[in-house]
Amino acid sequence: MAEEKKLPNELEGEILTDERVKVKKPLMYRVVLLNDDYTPQDFVVWILEKIFLKSKQAAATIMLEAHTKGKAIIGIYTYDIAKTKVLHVISLAEKNQHPLECVIEPEGENG
Repeated sequence: MAEEKKLPNELEGEILTDERVKVKKPLMYRVVLLNDDYTPQDFVVWILEKIFLKSKQAAATIMLEAHTKGKAIIGIYTYDIAKTKVLHVISLAEKNQHPLECVIEPEGENG
């Protein structure tokens, strides 16, 4: 009779248990639109519609808040998404020769 070979890492008589792993929620970041007195309002609304998928009305509201208060929160995203959106805004603004700026702030900070 052939003898059954056991692998060295097999443990005879061990009970396997399910190990529960808690997955942490990713840190979230606000994308904040900064006001400037040079970028046309229509361009800002267009950016908010195209990059952040805001409705025309929501985009206009965010643009006006930035214009009157100096800044406005556009949305809250994971870091990679927030960073990508900000870089896209800056790239389009530069191509169109506008000084439009967006920044990223950790969600926990006051602002």
